[in-house]
Amino acid sequence: MQQFDNILQGRSSITAEQSHRLRELIADWQLLSDLSFADLILWVPLRKDSKSWPTGHVAIAHIRPTTAATVFTQDIIGDEVAWGSRPGIERALSEAEIVRDAEPELIGELMIKVIFEEQVIAVISRHRNADLMRSPSRLELNYREIAHNLYRMIAEGNFPYPNANSLFDPAPRVGDGLIRLDVNGVISYASPNARSAFNRMGWNGELESFSLSDVAEKVSKERRDAHEEGFQTQLSGKVIRRAEVENLRGTIDLLVLPLIQGNDRVGAIVLLHNVTELRRRERELVTKDATIREVHHRVKNNLQTVSALLRLQARRIEDPSASAALEEAVRRIASIALVHETLSSSSDASVAFDDVLDRLVTHALELSPRMATLAIIRDGEFGSLEPRIATPLALVITELIHNALEHGLEASGTALQISVNRSEIHCEVRISDDGVGLPKDFDLAQSSNLGLQIVRTLTENELKGDLSLRSSDKGTVAELNFPLN
Repeated sequence: MQQFDNILQGRSSITAEQSHRLRELIADWQLLSDLSFADLILWVPLRKDSKSWPTGHVAIAHIRPTTAATVFTQDIIGDEVAWGSRPGIERALSEAEIVRDAEPELIGELMIKVIFEEQVIAVISRHRNADLMRSPSRLELNYREIAHNLYRMIAEGNFPYPNANSLFDPAPRVGDGLIRLDVNGVISYASPNARSAFNRMGWNGELESFSLSDVAEKVSKERRDAHEEGFQTQLSGKVIRRAEVENLRGTIDLLVLPLIQGNDRVGAIVLLHNVTELRRRERELVTKDATIREVHHRVKNNLQTVSALLRLQARRIEDPSASAALEEAVRRIASIALVHETLSSSSDASVAFDDVLDRLVTHALELSPRMATLAIIRDGEFGSLEPRIATPLALVITELIHNALEHGLEASGTALQISVNRSEIHCEVRISDDGVGLPKDFDLAQSSNLGLQIVRTLTENELKGDLSLRSSDKGTVAELNFPLN
């Protein structure tokens, strides 16, 4: 809507609230254009302030019908007309009725005022192709009558419907099917596509003269689920409502729009959309997501079984170094299992890595003899990460934390700090301690420490990042940098 703002800026007395109302109208007016088989143009008066006389009008929006050919080959948004050159617009701004131009510039031109808080803030002009005026079909006659009802609702300030934006998402389309209801909810007209949709659902025969709620109840009997709200309420036409009729043959999405004249309801229209294929795909996705979560759950269980076997084996080995090696393997496997456990318990395809990190830190501290005297400082958040990043990152952080606790903080120091600085495309992790620091001749590339070799390999090959370890004035600092895309 940047063009909308640019056109009006400094040239109109339209307020922020009025501008919002016009935006709501533009969001829903494809329905009006399709029902009218016409182009619609929204005109706003140009004036310096609310009390000054308009100097002209500017077109701020233009919609073309999907049910007919457009009248205009070029976009006219931004076009201006001087005051007095379009008397139909001026009459609509000043009169209480919808105005039909006596000498229209294009065949069938109609002027509809836009009311907001009892004030005319804009005018819609309707432009139809001359060929559509000849021998209209029953469908065209019904569509035009409905459009005129909606135009009157605009002129009375009842359209767009208040607080109904979410119900228009996704936006309904007239061409998918339309049903017209009388004040009692009985079908007075059904388009061919609407009849076809209910026919596929199992309804045999015509729809007209039947109550829509009764039709919906009949065709949905094959569905085993109980309805949260009865069709008598949903499809009565008394209030705007969105509902679905479903059985084993398919699913129809219904948008009910009451038609208001003054303070009275004169009927309703129902826009239909066959969403059978869409719902089938949604169910497939749900099944696929459930299957993926089950796979992660089983992987986690299998990893825990491997950990238990290695831990049992470690207890039976008398060689301390061999037993320690198995315990390290158990710790690394547990880090991977944590990632899969997170994925198995979430419907998202990403890992909430801060939760994983909390558990990694807790597990590492439980293995440290200095658990009671150490402070863990966290700064920054990882947020959600893709599994391809989360799994190697969990192993890398596990090794760095364990290395800090086992070597840097084994005999001295009181704190371990984990700092995270993340952007949309990059992540930096800093793990520091105030322990003894690194040996003077330390070289990460030449280190024989298995844990550090694993860290370096995973960082370079899996995370496509870089790692550095250095001594500081207060201990050791490990810095990890890697891209997120």
